[in-house]
Amino acid sequence: MRKQFKTMLENNKWLKAVPTILTICNSLCGFAAILYTLNVYEGGKDHAPVFAISCWIILAAMIFDALDGLTARIFNAASMHGLNMDSLADMVTFGLAPAVVVAIMAHCLRDLKQPGYYFVWTMCAVYIGCAAYRLATYNVHAIFERKKSDLFTGLPSPGAAAGICSLVIYYSLENCKFQQVISIIPIYTGLLGLLMVSDIRYIHIGKLLQSTKRSPLKIILLLILTVLVFIRPAPVIIIMINLYILSGPVWKIFSKIPFFAAYEKKQKFSNQNNLKGIHL
Repeated sequence: MRKQFKTMLENNKWLKAVPTILTICNSLCGFAAILYTLNVYEGGKDHAPVFAISCWIILAAMIFDALDGLTARIFNAASMHGLNMDSLADMVTFGLAPAVVVAIMAHCLRDLKQPGYYFVWTMCAVYIGCAAYRLATYNVHAIFERKKSDLFTGLPSPGAAAGICSLVIYYSLENCKFQQVISIIPIYTGLLGLLMVSDIRYIHIGKLLQSTKRSPLKIILLLILTVLVFIRPAPVIIIMINLYILSGPVWKIFSKIPFFAAYEKKQKFSNQNNLKGIHL
């Protein structure tokens, strides 16, 4: 079977372009989200649905972001070119687009005073800067270290973008006033930026899903979550996103407790043993 698959790849070299196409789709989603957000400047439109749809576009881009890496491994098409292209796409979709949504939301509030605008823009600038720094750091580690891990150091940029989008979508569903939104989201945006460049550890969702094959409990939990998402998609997805974001700081606090610190040390030692022989 493996030999036949290898032969198919040799005969259909265009398959190696599939990851690149998916990465481009990721960046185009970010571009589309920015353009769609600009629709709020058209008169007579309700702002909330516009921002919500822009955020759903950003969330949809995560499908392309997951698939490009998966197809690169399947089709043996991983390369430094693909790695850098993926980070550039992530910068557009998960770095720039969410910050633009937050900044334009602030601009739509005509009663927001000038210092308030400056604060919002500063928080968005912090988010964009941290996203760029994180993605550049990730590339450096991927190129020079090339090691596998079940954990991320710092909040992944798609997770940070999802955190912003989740709040925007929540407020659009609840029909809250934008004054309430803008008082929370810019601060959250800045905090998410700082989490991206922090040393807080986060679970690698892709590796976690792959490990479900060996754990009946994880399979049951995954099925329950799938059913809940099917019943109430928006609220469940919003809760799951923010629980993931909170999981890092919570575990950081718990790791200071002796019992949990010993467990983390044991896990770290186990991971180091598993990493032996992986470096290229």
